[in-house]
Amino acid sequence: MTRLFGFIQLELAGALAVADGRYVIRDGSQERVLVLETLGAPSPPRRRRRRAREAEPRGSSPVLPLSRATVVRAFAPFDDEQSAGAWLEAAVASEDSVDELLAEAIDLLNRALHAQAVASGDPRAQALAPHHTVNARLGYGSGEEVASGGFSDAREVDARAGASRKRQRDEELRPQERLAAVLGGRERIDPCEPLILRARADLDAGRNREAALQLRVGLEALLAEFTDPPTDPGHDEDMAAIEAARQEAGEIANAALQSELSGEQLACTRELVATCERVLRRRRVLRG
Repeated sequence: MTRLFGFIQLELAGALAVADGRYVIRDGSQERVLVLETLGAPSPPRRRRRRAREAEPRGSSPVLPLSRATVVRAFAPFDDEQSAGAWLEAAVASEDSVDELLAEAIDLLNRALHAQAVASGDPRAQALAPHHTVNARLGYGSGEEVASGGFSDAREVDARAGASRKRQRDEELRPQERLAAVLGGRERIDPCEPLILRARADLDAGRNREAALQLRVGLEALLAEFTDPPTDPGHDEDMAAIEAARQEAGEIANAALQSELSGEQLACTRELVATCERVLRRRRVLRG
């Protein structure tokens, strides 16, 4: 009897840093297969030396390759098409279930991109979000089908809808205005901001030890940089909470050098990152 597997398939413009192929990814007892394929990639140049040529005004845009990433849920096979079809119908029945599966695929793809960056010693790791997706599908098929990008049945889903909802608050903070101010030299990015962002990225990716180490430095930078506090009722309370947790954040970071965080340490790290984010968000709003 042919076993069927559910999958999440994403298509993204451009080429990914990870080479095409099939990658087995294990999380404890759960196993998934990440299948990467680049479609429409241009042929490699015949000459090693790049030669300049005259540019044509308003020349045609080059055709970009399309990267297809298929996450095969190998840990949850189906014995028949009826059970596979029931899973697919349930998966697309609500926006929450669609968002959850898309997040699963994006997280797995980002894990591969992060591993590629570390393995190659490249500090400029790619990071993707659902709104970077051109097309997205949920479906199921046999092992042979899904390993080659095919399927028995699938549904097209909108990967950008959920991403737009999640970005709504950030859009309300008018990031374009601040972007223009930073690029125009009218405003600067404080060191604590990218440090806290990295801590958040590590937390969301399950890199909890790295998040604790980033947070210690980011928290210290935030306390040093906020010499002119915003006049907001919640600011003093948040800053007091950060100051009170300063020593604990250092102890958690020291523990992270030796082993994985305990549940209590992880909860504290999450809470502190959220508090730091709230402080930074409040300042962005008040700077408006």
